[in-house]
Amino acid sequence: MKIAKNNVVVMHYAVSDSEGTLIDSSYEDKPMAIIQGSGYLIPGLDDALVDHQAGDKFEVAVACDQAYGERHDDYVQTVPREVLAGVEDLALGTQLRATTDDGEQTVIVIDVQDDVITVDGNHPLSGLDLSFDVEVIEVREATAEELEHGHVHSEGGCGHDHE
Repeated sequence: MKIAKNNVVVMHYAVSDSEGTLIDSSYEDKPMAIIQGSGYLIPGLDDALVDHQAGDKFEVAVACDQAYGERHDDYVQTVPREVLAGVEDLALGTQLRATTDDGEQTVIVIDVQDDVITVDGNHPLSGLDLSFDVEVIEVREATAEELEHGHVHSEGGCGHDHE
């Protein structure tokens, strides 16, 4: 079966930056299972899966505009420490939820000073062209329940309530 919208795709992947530095891989762990076209994957990888089938191994280069987008300097902000009063751990790399003009988003602490904290709302991989090595393990029709819930279920269901 060739991969098409709303198919379940089980796959291994390794992703590297443009210099070949490995960023993440599923090969030493469990494969990833997604519903094709559900928006779970970045657009460039989602599109590259179409028409592949179980057993296919391929590489795909994904430009940053089809991955996590360009970096935006205005997503980096320095705020007075008192704005974050009550937040226990303000170490480098701490992820926080922030209310912005565009709604809630995750920001990462990138600098900590005595009186100010600098946070970055860019995705950590924004601005990077990426390269994926993909191995398609399984392709099947998604069940009606999986499509309704928006994610792949294991043998025993999805293991949580959808009320």
